[in-house]
Amino acid sequence: MIDEEVSRSSIAITVRAGKLTARGLAYVLGAAARKIRKAQRAGQAPQGKQSARKLMRHGGDTSGMELPGDTRLFDRVARRWGVDYAIRPVEKGKYLLLFKARQADAITGCFQEYSRRMLKRSRDRRVPIREQLKRAQELMKQRPQRQREREATHEDR
Repeated sequence: MIDEEVSRSSIAITVRAGKLTARGLAYVLGAAARKIRKAQRAGQAPQGKQSARKLMRHGGDTSGMELPGDTRLFDRVARRWGVDYAIRPVEKGKYLLLFKARQADAITGCFQEYSRRMLKRSRDRRVPIREQLKRAQELMKQRPQRQREREATHEDR
């Protein structure tokens, strides 16, 4: 039984080389591994963020909704939820989120987490640098000024 598994998973690689070195052999084996991985990926449907065309290609109905705000934050959340989606820009700052209809429950949960993070981000907004500088200037104006004593230079003596 083990021999059958080995014979099924064995491959033949031919190399034409004047001199076969360890580096050359490593290159050939790496190229073979890349080709095998590529063949395996070709049979699978893409997952995660993808173009709208690819999303439409792998069958099933698609749905869409408006996505306001930061797309990078949505990418992070969607990766955690493992959903297949595409983002298309509609206007400046507004995007259309396309996803598979059969993943509607996962998208709903993902969108809830995204909304929660967006609300938290808006509450935790940091004070802009210019505001901080204005506040610091006002504080400096309110503090009493000190008179500096001038040191006597060689000419003043």
